[in-house]
Formats: sequence, C-alpha cells, structure tokens
Amino acid sequence: MRRFAQVALLVLGGLGLLHTSLFTDEYLRYVKEGMRPLLVASGVLLVVLGVAEAWSAPSKGEHGGPGHEGHGHDHSGVPRVAWLLFLPVLSLLFYAPPALGSYTASREPAKAVAVQEDAFDPLPATSPLPITLTDFTQRVQQDRSRAIRGRAVVMTGFVTPAPRKQDGWYLTRIIVNCCAADASSVKVLVRGIAAPKADTWVDVTGTWQGSGTLGTSSAAVALDAREVRKVRKPTNAYMDAVPLTP
Repeated sequence: MRRFAQVALLVLGGLGLLHTSLFTDEYLRYVKEGMRPLLVASGVLLVVLGVAEAWSAPSKGEHGGPGHEGHGHDHSGVPRVAWLLFLPVLSLLFYAPPALGSYTASREPAKAVAVQEDAFDPLPATSPLPITLTDFTQRVQQDRSRAIRGRAVVMTGFVTPAPRKQDGWYLTRIIVNCCAADASSVKVLVRGIAAPKADTWVDVTGTWQGSGTLGTSSAAVALDAREVRKVRKPTNAYMDAVPLTP
C-alpha cells in the first residue's frame, strides 16, 4: 500500500472514531458508555500517527537505495486486499451499522440471570410496577415469597418474533459487558396481544401468567399483556433499564 494510502487510512480512521464518539451517540451501538474516553484517545492517536507519517521523510528503500539498485520493483507493498480496510473506516464517517436487534436475539437463547443470594426486597406498591426484564425473571424463578403473583408490571424492550410453535412473542433486551461482540439477551414471552413489527421498542404492561411453579426454576418467564405501547428507542439500548415515566 502506497504512503498516501497509509496516511489516508490512519487519518480517516481517527476522524471516524472522533466523529462517532465525540459528536454522536453512535458509539453506543458497539461499546459501553464507559469506553468513550478510550475511543476518543484512539482517534486522536490515529490522526497524530497519520500526520506524522505524512511529514516523515521517505526511507531510502522507497527510493531505490542500497539493496534495491538494479531492481525495477517495490517489494514493500501490501496485498490489494488491504484496500478493503477503507470500507469499515469510511462506514464510521458516512454509514454507521445499526445496533444489534431481533435478528441477533432470535438466534441465541435467553441469558441465564444471576442467582439472587440474599432475600428479595419487598416490592413497591406502585401499580403497574416498573421493572427490568432481569428483575422480572429473577422474581418469577427465584423469589419464594411469590410477591410477583397478581402484580401488574410494566417493562421496556424491543420486539423479537418467537418460533412458530411458540404462542406469543418476546420482549427483549440486549446487554453487553464490554462491546457488541460479547452481547447476550434477556427475554420475556408476551401473550395476549399481537406482536408489533420486529425491533419496535415498546412498553408492555401485564401480569405473570406462565406455567410451572412461581418462585422456582420451573416457572416460565411469561407475561399476560393487557397493553402494549410504542416508545422511542433509548439512547443506550445495551442495558436493561426500567421504563421511563411518560
């Protein structure tokens, strides 16, 4: 790869990172919010390296110096496939790939939620009760006091189609530990109301109406919905948060 291409790749890569992390929230499609300073630092470093490469003097080898006399070729080039590196670099500037959604969630099992070691706190008297999908799953399968029985709850997530043999659809959240590469999903089966379009963000209000024994691992993580309301996609979609109050 010629010098000008190396410079362009470094500078455009740095500008792409800076654009994504400083002037938009698009970086949240790929990494957690806490990694923003690292992205900014990486972008600055790439731009500095590109500028330094542009100003540095060409090496003797690039001008046919010792060891290259009599040869009409430059053996220092990079395979043409390296030009494909420009595609992800340019995408950061002009077209950011979308965040993970129902396509990813439908192709993997729901995340196994952590075991609640301590006793569950009493539930607030609020009705419907705002709750995360993770907390709902824990209450359904681990809370031996069965406090969730009969309680109206409201949760936020996006729509994921269920297999045809399954009655209903999934309310889903995708959670990342570091970046999109380690993403996992938590799902609640929704019954009683037809599914909106896949990837639509919704608030679902309803009560537990699953099979099995509430408070044990046999309890199905399911919701008998009485209302589904479309909502705006949250800025940071890779976390399991309670619904925002209207």
